[in-house]
Amino acid sequence: MPATVLTGIGIGDRAVAGPVLRMGGAVPEPPDEQRTAPAEVEIARATEALAEVAADLRRRAAAADDRDASGVLQAQALMADDPALAGDINILISAGKTGARAIFEAYAKYRDVLAAAGPYLAERVADLDDVRQRAVAACLGVPVPGVPDPGYPYILVAGDLAPADTALLDLGTVLAIVTERGGPTSHTAVLARSRGIPAVVGCAAADTLIDGDYVLVDAASSAVVREPDSADLDRLSTLDGTDADPHQPGRTADGVAIALLANIGGPADVAAALAAGAEGVGLYRTELLFLDAAEAPDQSRQVHAYRQVFSAFPAGSRVVIRVLDAGADKPLAFLSPEAEPNPALGIRGLRALRAHPEVLETQLSAIAEAAADVSSQVWVMAPMVAEPAEAAWFVARCAAHGLPVAGVMIEVPSAALLSEEILAEADFVSIGTNDLAQYALAVDRQAGGLADLQDPWHPGLLRLVRLVGEAGTRTGRPVGVCGEAAADPLLARVLVGLGVRSLSMAPPALSAVRRSLADVTLDECRDLARAVLGTASAAAARAAIKDAL
Repeated sequence: MPATVLTGIGIGDRAVAGPVLRMGGAVPEPPDEQRTAPAEVEIARATEALAEVAADLRRRAAAADDRDASGVLQAQALMADDPALAGDINILISAGKTGARAIFEAYAKYRDVLAAAGPYLAERVADLDDVRQRAVAACLGVPVPGVPDPGYPYILVAGDLAPADTALLDLGTVLAIVTERGGPTSHTAVLARSRGIPAVVGCAAADTLIDGDYVLVDAASSAVVREPDSADLDRLSTLDGTDADPHQPGRTADGVAIALLANIGGPADVAAALAAGAEGVGLYRTELLFLDAAEAPDQSRQVHAYRQVFSAFPAGSRVVIRVLDAGADKPLAFLSPEAEPNPALGIRGLRALRAHPEVLETQLSAIAEAAADVSSQVWVMAPMVAEPAEAAWFVARCAAHGLPVAGVMIEVPSAALLSEEILAEADFVSIGTNDLAQYALAVDRQAGGLADLQDPWHPGLLRLVRLVGEAGTRTGRPVGVCGEAAADPLLARVLVGLGVRSLSMAPPALSAVRRSLADVTLDECRDLARAVLGTASAAAARAAIKDAL
């Protein structure tokens, strides 16, 4: 049989080959029939099922070796614990539904609400579906279809993967992941990247793969090759994912320094970042300290958390801490408005902090106190800045607290278009490619059918990055990228060619990006950038890179 090539969106830079095993099918929809057991019996059964699912998700969160995965699983556990949803289930059971059917219908209602609530809340639909499936299975007393465990290495193929499955994959047996749905910033993609698993997501033709098919998964080429021949197999990765010296600073072949930094969520992530050779931190997401709190944590608690991170990095290392980024998909009772027509375009990020200055003032005081006795360089960054006046206001607030280096995120098109004026006010900028792509291209990051638009290789997005890179060159101010695009080894070359001089990513991606940059000169990176910018779609951009290489 001749080789067949299936395409999607590659996550990582490795190529591996092996036999296919598919995830089991979904739990069947429970029939819509009248219950025969008393209401109290069905209510108890449904309540017990939800509690069992919540407890299992929390166990998985505790066992996860990745902070992002743990956070997603904790959020799913809250979906199972939701008292409003439990109330709806009880009402349905009292009206004559079985416990399993009541769970199915109650979650369906919430699913529809989330799907219609805009891109940020719509991101949670897949997670909610997974919780519903687990709860229905628990109520019926049947197993949830899970990841196969055949006892030998294989390629996992699925419609999509739930976070609960991705977070605990056995890296000794799962060689790679192929999914029909999902985009480059879906939970499957993010968790695969953070765990160092090569993947091809959004591969619509993956439904044609069957158990036993032998395939080559080439993440760097975004391809899945069925029945590869010897020429295809020559593309197999011969790298073991590590560097001879993982602590060598990032630089191009002609010696241009490119700072390779880590994205972290708190002190628990520091060890992995240091082990992977991170030169510092490009994005310290402080919101994880706030998300489970009924009110903003006090200054002493914040100081303790920040100091642990600042003091862990050696003298001269850059640690970029982002002030609280709340709103939209991260609502906080003490900060976010009760309801907005479109939270993604509403009071979020710096806008929310300006509406509640006491929260920002406490955080800046805590950052300043934590930074006072450490040798690392602490840079402070604001999220969701749209215009120069906002940047100037934030820099002034940082200066008032004795914080000398203050910058902003470039996440909306206006900020990219006004980046030179923003850099006249701020000391540096960092491009959040996930949000910038979403706002520039008007696409939901979770919409698998729009993967061609949400792809970080899209030239519309990269032309905005070029504007920011050129502004950094003219003003002499640093420009970095801390979105998922930084973790793509080939795209990292393009970003450097566009003027980016620091890349921040999940620690497992650092090694591949370091190797990729070391193989090319700055002029070669600029040539690659020109090749990509001359295209009109993400697919054409990827093809142009392949031709150029």
